[in-house]
Amino acid sequence: MAKIKIKLVRSVIGRAEKHRKTIEALGLRKVGQVVEKEDTPQIRGMIALVDYMVEVIE
Repeated sequence: MAKIKIKLVRSVIGRAEKHRKTIEALGLRKVGQVVEKEDTPQIRGMIALVDYMVEVIE
């Protein structure tokens, strides 16, 4: 399956608890960090929830 890279571009400070937990579930901890994940509908849904804080590098 295809891989996508996800980069955290905005801080989680002051964000909703659900959004902070989603960022944590994606494996992101620091601003500027990049993780590589499988391109699944579940991951895409998580990205859609916090799209204002992350950047997708395909």
